[in-house]
Amino acid sequence: MGMAASPAHLSLLSKPSPTTSSPHLLLKLPNTRSTTPFHHTRPANSRFKCSAGQTGFFTRLGRLIKEKAKSDVEKIFSGFSKTRDNLAVIDELLLYWNLADTDKVLDELEEALLVSDFGPRITIKIVDRLREDILAGKLKSGSEIKEALKNSVLELITTRGSKTELQLGFRKPAVVMIVGVNGGGKTTSLGKLAYRLKNEGAKILMAAGDTFRAAASDQLEIWAERTGCEIVVAEKDKAKASLVLSQAVKRGKEQGFDVVLCDTSGRLHTNYSLMEELIACKKAVGKVVSSAPNEILLVLDGTTGLNMLPQAREFNEVVGITGLILTKLDGSARGGCVVSVVDELGIPVKFVGVGEGVEDLQPFDAEAFVNAIFS
Repeated sequence: MGMAASPAHLSLLSKPSPTTSSPHLLLKLPNTRSTTPFHHTRPANSRFKCSAGQTGFFTRLGRLIKEKAKSDVEKIFSGFSKTRDNLAVIDELLLYWNLADTDKVLDELEEALLVSDFGPRITIKIVDRLREDILAGKLKSGSEIKEALKNSVLELITTRGSKTELQLGFRKPAVVMIVGVNGGGKTTSLGKLAYRLKNEGAKILMAAGDTFRAAASDQLEIWAERTGCEIVVAEKDKAKASLVLSQAVKRGKEQGFDVVLCDTSGRLHTNYSLMEELIACKKAVGKVVSSAPNEILLVLDGTTGLNMLPQAREFNEVVGITGLILTKLDGSARGGCVVSVVDELGIPVKFVGVGEGVEDLQPFDAEAFVNAIFS
């Protein structure tokens, strides 16, 4: 579409409707003839529909996604197989447990937890509690110790990170910002989240706010095609991310989208200028929709284990993280980091990446997680 020159940094190609045009953005519609294997078609018997005035839509959306996680525990189970293998030694330790061997068994149990990246503080807390209960006569067999171990881990996760459902508020569009360092799976997680939300009947708009990395918009556009979502991108390089996101949220508000998923530039937590850009993005979307962003989800690479904690702390201090997406856990034996990051920061894990497939970004369920690592 040809158009007049504009002094703005960005220009627009959009729907052929002059009333919705903006001088800043390029809105791309999904190619309905796409043959990519991940192309989305909404099922005819979708469990509910989205309409602008539907009270409690977001609440039901969050709960439905959570319910589906409970019904698909096999993905969680297989995704944590390497961590489970690491912790299998605990079953061997407890099989022939007797009271005289308590100290030796607990020392080895402590080592197994540390190897799986539970972290020193969490590990000591768990083992000390087990020791007290054993010496008090509350635990009298290996099976009882195993069950107490699982209950301790479950309690730690649920006490410090209870709000695992997406909190999308009550006003449309809900806005979700996805943040994190490069290479953690940020853009891929956004695409998979879009797929999951759209499958439940939500109308999704993607915003390509990663204007720092040249290939980022292209990558997100591929996900838009796969999932059948619309996407707003900057037409020119080095556009201001805050402008892209604010205009996308404005478009989402005007055109009746349910959720706007905002990608952001990957950055090291030590790069203060880029971290400042995140603050600007957060403020920009809040000016369009007062409650936005409803969620700021930090994507963390599960293969880094406890090394993710400094990143998480810094991002949380800068923009206030509301939830975590832990990726690549299927390739890691360090699943204990899930417990550590929740306990250290008090931020709930919302999703875990347990495979390469489009459906392998799983809503986090604490009980399923504990059963998966301590089978």
